[in-house]
Amino acid sequence: MTIHLNHTIVSARDREGSAQFLSDILGVAAPETVGPFAIVQIGETSLDFVETEEEIHPQHYAFSVNEAEFDAIFQRIKDRGLSYWADPSRRNEGRINTWDGGRGMYWDDPNGHLLEIITRPYGSGGTTTDNPHPLVGENS
Repeated sequence: MTIHLNHTIVSARDREGSAQFLSDILGVAAPETVGPFAIVQIGETSLDFVETEEEIHPQHYAFSVNEAEFDAIFQRIKDRGLSYWADPSRRNEGRINTWDGGRGMYWDDPNGHLLEIITRPYGSGGTTTDNPHPLVGENS
């Protein structure tokens, strides 16, 4: 089966500014404005930012990156003085995680969406029933 996520719509107060923030941090091509959307293309998937005056319900967007991309993105986050965390609960500020033998981190976009980069998919190594992922059962 060949199913891929084509696009998702991201609510924003400032579509161009929010899209530019993401493209700058990730180091991808500048956003393209098409109709009501500021579009950030990431591989085969686009994040289509649209302005809203309604309440924004923060979402989570995770991006798989290689080690060199992680280093470059992490440096851009630090250069901007952005807060970042090792976990989605924002308990371990100023740290990255090394779950599953990779690296990962979280930070907020200007609209409160939680962004994440990981170098290995969660569950891809080092976790077992006896040694579960640190977030398994966190809310139980």
